[in-house]
This record gives sequence, structure tokens and C-alpha cells, in this order.
Amino acid sequence: MTTRIKICGITRHEDAMMCISNGVDALGLVFYPPSPRNLSVMQAKAILSDLPPFITIVALFMNPSREEVDQVLSGCRIDRLQFHGSEDGRFCEQFRFPYYKAVAMGDGVQDFQQLQEEYANSSAFLLDSHRRDQAGGSGQSFDWAMVPDDIGRPVILAGGLSPDNVQSAIRQIRPYAVDCSSAVESEPGIKDPIKVRQFVENVQYVSTT
Repeated sequence: MTTRIKICGITRHEDAMMCISNGVDALGLVFYPPSPRNLSVMQAKAILSDLPPFITIVALFMNPSREEVDQVLSGCRIDRLQFHGSEDGRFCEQFRFPYYKAVAMGDGVQDFQQLQEEYANSSAFLLDSHRRDQAGGSGQSFDWAMVPDDIGRPVILAGGLSPDNVQSAIRQIRPYAVDCSSAVESEPGIKDPIKVRQFVENVQYVSTT
């Protein structure tokens, strides 16, 4: 099965269209004010205007209030929520909306059985290199050997992925999807067409060999 590709931290409509034209499956929008890639609802609506169908739009939050999530859901076309902080299962599931839960692999080996129970309706676990209550986007990877063969959910692999290492990551983990942000940028929030194209080509090549 071809590994799906998500590019996170989209801040411009032209970058969204460029990623889609290069074969990206999902786009991540950041709603976390400390991030240099943070968006307002109005900015997000402008980015999402006139996008083609069959592209998954993911809204990323870190320890938001319920009101902040509701505001994004009511103001934008969103397909999935991604919770990146210490949100518990009750918080994530109160919106009755498809979501992913990010797992802080920077804290070491995780109890995925407990995570399955806590986030019973999470459609995937996004494994990132940050520590608990720290933001991602550091550009650092984690020890992929910490990932068990079966964690009970589809795996979205993130954290320090780049055009240079994504093939090794896919061969080792065989994730459902890979997620990249800073390694395909020319500066924070500005995606580089050459780097995006190389990332996508490398994913597609290793997924079919």
C-alpha cells in the first residue's frame, strides 16, 4: 500500500496548491499561537478557498480550549483534528469529530495499550519526536526502534522526516502515512517546491519497491 503524505504548517494558498499538485494527500493547518506557522480562522479560510476535492485538511491544536476548537470547526472546512498536547480522551472526543492523537516519543517507549484505551476513537496515532507538553516542529527525529510492530492504530510518522531519511523511515516502520513540515521549507511556514517534490518522489518510490 502506498504510504500517504501529509505536509503540515501550510500558511499560504499557493503552497497548498503546490503540495496538492505534487501528490500530497493531506495538509496540516496549525492553530497554536506560539508557532511561527499559526493561523487565524480568516487566514485558514483564505488558504482553503478553491482547493480541489479529495484532499484531507487537518487542524492541529495544542492544549486548546473547547471554544478555540469550535471556532475553527465552525469557520473552516476541516476533515480531521490533531491534538498535539496533553489533551485527555474525553477532551478529544467531546467534539464528535474524527481526530488523531499525537504521541510524544521524546519521552521514550510508550504504553500503546493504555493509549488505545484512553483515546478509544482516535483514528490514528501520530508519532512525533517532541516531549510531553512541548511543541513539535523541531526538525529532530526519534529512535524508530521504539515503535512496536503493531500499536493498534494506523501510524502517522512525524518528527525530523526529510527527503534524505524518509525512505529509511518507511522501510523500518511501514507507517500508514508520513508527516513533514520544516524539512520542506525555505523558511518557517514557506514551503519549497523542490523539497516538497523530492519528499513526495522518495515516498512514492520506496512505497512501491
